[in-house]
Parts: sequence; structure tokens; C-alpha cells
Amino acid sequence: MPERPLLPLWAAAVAAAAGGLALDAAFPALGIWPLAFPAVALSLVSLVGRRIASALLVGFVFALAFYLPHVSWAAGFLGDNPFAWVPWVALAVVEAALMAIGAIPLALAYRWLPRASRAGAVRLVVLPVAVAMLWTWREATLGSWPYGGFAWGRVGMSQSESPLAPLSSWIGVSGITFVIVLVCALAIEAVRMARSAHRASRRVLALVAPAALLGVLMLVPPFPTAPAGEISVGAVQGNGPAAYLDAREPYDVLNAQITASEPLRDADVDVVLWPEGGVDSDPLYNETTALYLDTVVGALDAPLLMNAASARGGDPTSGDDPIYNTSMLWTEDGATQLHSKRHPVPFGEYVPDRPLFEALAPDLIGLIQREYTPGDDSPVFDVDGVGIGLAICFDVISDSLIAEGIADGAEVFMFQTNNADFRGTDENLQQLAFARMRAIETGRSVVNLSTTGTSQIIAAGGSVVDALPIDEAGAMIADVELREGTTAGVVVGPWVQGAMAFGLVLVAAAGLLARRRRRA
Repeated sequence: MPERPLLPLWAAAVAAAAGGLALDAAFPALGIWPLAFPAVALSLVSLVGRRIASALLVGFVFALAFYLPHVSWAAGFLGDNPFAWVPWVALAVVEAALMAIGAIPLALAYRWLPRASRAGAVRLVVLPVAVAMLWTWREATLGSWPYGGFAWGRVGMSQSESPLAPLSSWIGVSGITFVIVLVCALAIEAVRMARSAHRASRRVLALVAPAALLGVLMLVPPFPTAPAGEISVGAVQGNGPAAYLDAREPYDVLNAQITASEPLRDADVDVVLWPEGGVDSDPLYNETTALYLDTVVGALDAPLLMNAASARGGDPTSGDDPIYNTSMLWTEDGATQLHSKRHPVPFGEYVPDRPLFEALAPDLIGLIQREYTPGDDSPVFDVDGVGIGLAICFDVISDSLIAEGIADGAEVFMFQTNNADFRGTDENLQQLAFARMRAIETGRSVVNLSTTGTSQIIAAGGSVVDALPIDEAGAMIADVELREGTTAGVVVGPWVQGAMAFGLVLVAAAGLLARRRRRA
């Protein structure tokens, strides 16, 4: 018998919309992490029994209800431009469309697996596992394609304040997504089977099993890493006019950073950290900027880990030399180590296929003059024998870059970001939650520093050591713990993502078996 929809189409669309809104609420600013579970469950229930067209529809409704509020901060990038809403809506619609396409295999799993076998184990175990694999595979795919992907909506990242967060140190962030979807899919099948079970004991077992699994997983401790000393850090939030469209004079952002660094004159620190875009001209080309930085390093008697747009020895004004979003370790000898952003943001830091999109929206695309080139250098600086792992702004969502930092010897992470384009939105709090999850996943302390806030120093277990509020200049001074050792989550995480494609194999095999049974 074909799997019948649990809900009529109109009710499925309502459930999907409610699920999308609930998933957004699981992320900051609301940050109600338990809502991730009903959100996923509502999405799955809306897909049970659906054919391809209706699955595409309810999948799009769920995704659009999630992405529209989740990335509403994208409307702030173009300031007061009357078309500032276009990047927001375009991003939400494109991501929703891609996510809706990924809903089709989920619906097929609910149609084909029960047809392939009537065994109770298939319904209660194999089907939920396949569904969890497919959801996680879809998430990983959207995080890498197109144009490098957009991994901002990963379900696992909503759990930075959850008792499930330590699981990331064992199975990675994608592993947490898999667990959440698995628990929800198990609960759905448990309820459906309990309704048809003739023995009360089977009903109780079916209903208790998902809750018991979740309870056990919430008790898993973090994967252990070993203490390796401390590093004294001065992290400075200048709160200067650092947004792309902010009106400013030359050196305004740099001067704001210098002024906010004054409290460090009386401090004995091993390194001073400035945020992404904390220097508003290329010190490798501009001699005046280089002299400013020399003066700062001399006055504070510590190396400066700063960031600027740089042609890395070329002329940034020529239009011919590639420009990189570059972090530099500035010492009395100048820039001694460089790391450039690995994944510049499409339509923010560069425009892919510019001729095509300029033809579609010339006025909007014309506002984006930046064309950053991806870097390929190590994301780790050596500061007096201490490995400092780096991720510039949105690079914090790149699993591979974080793993590369650990492999290259990072004992602490320092994330530089510039949230000035998104003042007054949830973006900075969402990114801060991602940084907290990285601390837990890697077993490393994290210094997450923004030009405008919110900035925090986060311990390896996820607790906040120090913080600066949004839109205020200030400096954090702290002895930050160093740790060594690689967590299982860092090692296993990529394998977890790769294994999720096996869900497609399960669904395809079920489709073939179901077809043979129908013919027989």
C-alpha cells in the first residue's frame, strides 16, 4: 500500500511554516534551543506520504519560513538604499529553493522504505536513520554549494547553549544535526507504531525509546583535551565606522582601535588582538599606516594581530593586483606572518560571475566594488611558540578550516570579525553562538572579537570568561588557557558528513525493492 500523507496539503504547509519559524527561534537572538526538535518534527511530518511536487512545495514553505527571519540581517548590508531588501530576500529565496529540492529525497524515503519492507525494524530504525542521513547530507551540500555554500542554518549550530553541545567534540556539528533529526524521526515513527500496536508494552517501549536516547546523549561529557599553559591577551573592540557604507575619513577606524587600546599600556600581555577591518588601509603599501602600527607595537610592548584589506605587496589602488582580506602579525619588524580569508563571502566580498549579475541588477551589483581573492596560507600564527588558530568572520562556519587550524598546531583560536554592516540585528549573536560551538567542538579557548561587538573570550567548555557589549569601545584583558590534543569531533566530523550520502543509497535501494514488490 502506498504511504498516505499524514496531513492534507494545506495543513502540511501550515505545519511546515510553523516548523521553519520555530527553527529560527532556536537560534539567537531568541536562542530557545529546544525548539529545534519540534521544528524538525513538523518539517518531517509535513513530508510523510508526499509526492515530489507537494514535497517540493512544503519543503519550500518550511525553508522560507526559516530563512526569511534567520538572515533578515542581510537587509542591512546596503544601508539606506531603497533596494536594501533585495539581498535579504534573494538569499532567503535561493537557500529555500535549494533546501526544498533536498526535501524530495526525504519524502521519497517515507514513501519507498515502508513499501520495500513491512518489517517493524525497517519502520522504527532504518527509516529514521535514512531520514537523519538525508537531512544532514542536505545540510552539508548547502554548506558547500553553490559559490562555496552557505552553512548559516545548520541545525547543530542552534545547540551552543544546549546539553547536546558537548556531543560536537565527539561527532562534530553535523553529528549533532544527525542526532536531532534521528530523535525526531524515531519519535514520529514511535507514535505511529504505538497507535497500531496491540500490546501495551510495545507501545510504551516505542514511545520511551527516543526520549531515553536523547536523555543519554545529553549526559555525554566533552571529549578531553589537555591544558598546555596560558597566553595573556588584550582584545580591543574599537567601535569605529567600519561598515562598508559608513561615512568616514582616512584612518578613522584605525584611530578608533588605537584609542580603545589605551588601557593596554599598563597591562603586560603576550599579544594584542584587533578585529577584522580594524585597520582601514593596507599597511604593506601605505607607509603612514605602517608607522602607526609600529608605534602601537612599541607602546604596548606586544605583537599586534590585526587585519586589513591588502594587496600583499602590490598596489591596492591599481585595480590590477589581487586584494586579500588579510590578518597580519605585526611586530617591531613589521608584518612577520600573514593569513588571508579562505572563503570570501559571495555578493559581499566579491561578486561571482559579475557580468551575469550586473546584467540582471546593474545598480545593486555596482555598489559592491570589493573583489577579494581567496587565500591559501595556513590559518595558524606562531606567537612565541604558541599556535594561534585563525578564522576571519564567516570563515568560522568552515569545518575544514577549523580542522586545518588544529592540524597546524592551534592551541587557542582567535576569530576576527566585522559586524558593523549588521548593527542592530541578530547576525553578531548568531556568529557568536557559532564561535562558542567551535570552542566546545575543538576543546580550545576562543577569543571572538568584533569591531562593534558583541565580543567574548570563551573557555574550552563554552563558558564566557570576559565580554564587551555591542556598540561600545573597550578592551578585554585576560589570561587565556591553551590546550592541546585533537578531539574526536574534529577527526570524525568530515567522515560523518561523507557518510550521510549513504542515505541516498538507502532510498534508491528501497525504491528498487518497492518497484519489484509492486510488480510481483
